[in-house]
Amino acid sequence: MAVYLDNAATTPIAPEVVEAMIPVLKENFGNPSSSHSFGRKAKALLEVSRRSIAKHLNCQPSELIFTSGGTEADNMALNSCVNEMGVTHIITSRLEHHAIGHTAEAIERSKKARISFVKVDEKGKVDLADLERLLQTEDKTLVSLMHANNEIATLLPLDKVSQLCRKYGALFHSDTVQTMGHYPFDLKQLDIDFITCAAHKFHGPKGIGFLYVNSSRKAGSLIYGGAQERGYRGGTENVYGIVGLAKAMDLAYEDVEGHREHVQSLKSYMITELKSYFGDIEFHGDIDPDTSLYTVLNVCFPRTDKAGMLLFTLDLKGVAVSGGSACSSGAAKGSHVLEAINADMTRPNARFSFSRYTMKEEIDFALEQVKSVFEKTLA
Repeated sequence: MAVYLDNAATTPIAPEVVEAMIPVLKENFGNPSSSHSFGRKAKALLEVSRRSIAKHLNCQPSELIFTSGGTEADNMALNSCVNEMGVTHIITSRLEHHAIGHTAEAIERSKKARISFVKVDEKGKVDLADLERLLQTEDKTLVSLMHANNEIATLLPLDKVSQLCRKYGALFHSDTVQTMGHYPFDLKQLDIDFITCAAHKFHGPKGIGFLYVNSSRKAGSLIYGGAQERGYRGGTENVYGIVGLAKAMDLAYEDVEGHREHVQSLKSYMITELKSYFGDIEFHGDIDPDTSLYTVLNVCFPRTDKAGMLLFTLDLKGVAVSGGSACSSGAAKGSHVLEAINADMTRPNARFSFSRYTMKEEIDFALEQVKSVFEKTLA
């Protein structure tokens, strides 16, 4: 048996999404910028998809700019704020995905803006009092904080952060890559300037996402070329990917609460089973269902002399999990997120992440394999 529990890295593409994309690949190959009938058909598919996505998010279609995924969208948001809107101060945290952290550092090296890091507690929760302190500045400020941490699942209270940003006239961007398709978003009600999406996090294709830019704000080009995406993103559009993204979002929001209940039940079950077996086990981040991302569980296991082989051993036993962000899996350094919350780095950890396709039988199998890895250590 092979069990995939690394859905925070990427999810399997939904069969319905594949079915929606195949006709575009085979028949609707026209360039959306071409004025002939082939081009017009492709353009129509692109704009129908944009309107469908906008309807789910309760925003204007013109507020969505298609990108190659979440990383490009995050880069575009930060650079737009600095280059187009005069931001000279970026407030973020040390828990952010590298798409934000490394981009902010590059901007600081260019001397276009300075960075401040808001305090977080041992669960990864942002200190809102410290955020308010940092916002009290004469500088034009951008706050960039992710909606849910991709490694430790802690959720950000978007409304509270938004209120603080508006109180002090700051712009607000949130990396919503891990939560898009898993939580409802009403962008007419949520007072936010930028959010991001990557389709492959909710059973869509890789290589496609978008940046939402509130109509009251100004975006700037990150990729120059043609006049695609109203001049904000050069390059021939990924039409089949966009159609796949729209279909994946349709499926996600058909029963978002039902999906949440199913996945949360698996996460809660796994927590209960791990606690009952291990006398010395902890969970990184927040595990409260009301304040944590229901698709992610980061487990801190008891010490073992085989700690460095945990993920490899589980893989050999048929369980695919990760130790954190897939984008950092090739790096020798440990998780910057766990380091930032002062986690015990001498103990092995694994990130289990679930999807609506995950079944209880798979969780039971994974638990059996985890126990088999530690049985001699705990004997």
